[in-house]
Amino acid sequence: MTDETKKEARRTSPSADLAEEEPVLEGEEHIFEGRVVDLWVQDYCFPHGVRSRLELVRHPGGAAVVALDGQGRVAFVKQYRHATTGWLMEIPAGKLERGESPVACVTREIEEEIGFQAETFDSLGWMWSAPGFSNEKIWLFLARDLKAGSQSLDPDEWLTVTWRDFGEAIADALEGRITDAKSVVGLLRAKSVLEGET
Repeated sequence: MTDETKKEARRTSPSADLAEEEPVLEGEEHIFEGRVVDLWVQDYCFPHGVRSRLELVRHPGGAAVVALDGQGRVAFVKQYRHATTGWLMEIPAGKLERGESPVACVTREIEEEIGFQAETFDSLGWMWSAPGFSNEKIWLFLARDLKAGSQSLDPDEWLTVTWRDFGEAIADALEGRITDAKSVVGLLRAKSVLEGET
């Protein structure tokens, strides 16, 4: 196939050679600055010639932790999430503060939300939370060797702490009873780590 034929294929097929070319950002506008996120509208030209206006929610990133105690139980927080108009069961998590590392974030959040400190943190990698419209990255950790700390909730945090058997939590994640994405991914990656140690 000649170079000219390849160019024509790209013009007629949006899915062709996507791994080789990226859309070109032609302009952007900052629409809204919030307490947690910023909203931008961006104009892109795609390799096959189509132009599109896309919305981007910029987020500083977050970190979440699978906190496992000596009895094989994992900590969850049950909290009201206004975007879902309901209560969710989630692993402890929080937003990265300016200049804060992911492990520092989970070290802070695990004590603030569930009142525990951890001696050991194992990295479980990271994930995109909603890549269709946001650049939020969430780093995941497995925390062990827990000891009592001091819970300190933010004024707008409305949650309760509950402990579940790790095996039951995995079943809940696989069978759809846990619907929070970071919690499902964190639990399954923690399971893989723990199985690798046996």
